Amino acid sequence: MGKVTGFMEFQRVGETYEAPVARKKHYKEFILSLSNDEAKTQGARCMDCGIPFCNNGCPVNNIIPDWNDLVYRGAYHEALETLHSTNNFPEFTGRICPAPCESACTLGINSDPVGIKSIEHFIVDKGWENGWIVPQPPLVKTGKKVAVVGSGPAGLAAAQQLARIGHDVTVFEKSDRVGGLLRYGIPDFKMEKSHIDRRVEQMEAEGVTFRTGVLVGKDFPANVNNWAKKTIAPDELKAEFDAVVIAGGAEQPRDLPVPGRELKGVHFAMDFLPQQNKVNAGDKVKDQILAGGKHVVVIGGGDTGSDCVGTSNRQGAVSIQQFELMPQPPELENKPLVWPYWPTKLRTSSSHEEGCDRDWAVATKRLEGKNGKVEKLIAARVEWKDGKMQEVPDSEFEMKADLVFLAMGFVSPVAQVLEAFGVDKDARGNAKATTDGDACYKTSVDKVFAAGDMRRGQSLVVWAIREGRQCARAVDEFLMGASVLPR
Repeated sequence: MGKVTGFMEFQRVGETYEAPVARKKHYKEFILSLSNDEAKTQGARCMDCGIPFCNNGCPVNNIIPDWNDLVYRGAYHEALETLHSTNNFPEFTGRICPAPCESACTLGINSDPVGIKSIEHFIVDKGWENGWIVPQPPLVKTGKKVAVVGSGPAGLAAAQQLARIGHDVTVFEKSDRVGGLLRYGIPDFKMEKSHIDRRVEQMEAEGVTFRTGVLVGKDFPANVNNWAKKTIAPDELKAEFDAVVIAGGAEQPRDLPVPGRELKGVHFAMDFLPQQNKVNAGDKVKDQILAGGKHVVVIGGGDTGSDCVGTSNRQGAVSIQQFELMPQPPELENKPLVWPYWPTKLRTSSSHEEGCDRDWAVATKRLEGKNGKVEKLIAARVEWKDGKMQEVPDSEFEMKADLVFLAMGFVSPVAQVLEAFGVDKDARGNAKATTDGDACYKTSVDKVFAAGDMRRGQSLVVWAIREGRQCARAVDEFLMGASVLPR
């Protein structure tokens, strides 16, 4: 694939970033796609490795060597068709996927892996620039109606696949705009929302109907964003539609049960991030949470915490401290031990590069403040012995905190949604549904399917797209007895 000796001749070239001092002044994307020559060179580095582990490292099983070779040869349109054959939304994954495919790259065993994610980004941007991405409406309608609850990547992927095969699809979204956690969980500087908007236009031309501001279920928890103006009972959907796919995100955040949690200035990350996205979209947000001029502490070392860091920097925070409960991972992974699997190693995001102090093996003990408002955080060092976490003696310390963001992950989908549908749940609180056999993606309730975070819990956008596509095939088989949709 690519140039036979390319992996020996060319070095990995990454995408170009706008300088941190400049990009902190705005909320737009700051990563520049590869040039034609750079993309060709990266495609040339793809080895004829015999067994392309990158295909299995990618949850949607992208046919990576094929489109690397096509880019190397300048066949960009064919590369786009190959990319779209497994992935409905490569402009999403090309921007925000952590690229497990690159960790599985054979070249990565003893060198820098092929820049797969940057090539994917290049291909799909080239497709939009040249007008190659157009609606694909069905030639024949089936007369079957499908409801999709949730317009994140899983719901959108399922809806698009089902519409293209001829079903009448309606997507219900509780927020005021389509996109789910892509819209309100991902900062604009990582992915501008125009990418969602143009896919929505494409899908509407393919026959998909979107209904925003509609909550399916009832008694939605106050700690999860909900801008719904109308509520529909699940029984209404089951009566009106031939099948229902529940594909919402894992929005139930992990809380921090320590003294002082009730103080003002302590917020879940998802109280904070969506507000800035709404402002960027032109909305007015009453009592917006703002980090400008404040000392910010972010609890949680993952992507959501990193997003809080980047947003706080853009709002003008005086200082930002991010800490993680687990020990600091190694800077370099032990490749012979972990390849081709996703390695545990120290990762520094673009938001961290913009300014942030990070610390590891730190546990919050309590929050303190005056007049009901947080002023400082009391923490201690921890260590792991015999598989148990223990506080290090005499390690307690405090840090100034005007704002504290809880970004410790999400425990499950919102329970009220699953309970409203009456579906069985697994031990982790997700919708119980298998991905194998005749009951593929089916829940315990007739006609109701589950995919994405709703079925597997908090996960990556690429896993959501995979599950949405596979669930669409399962729904099509349920309605028609057989399906030609790909898995």
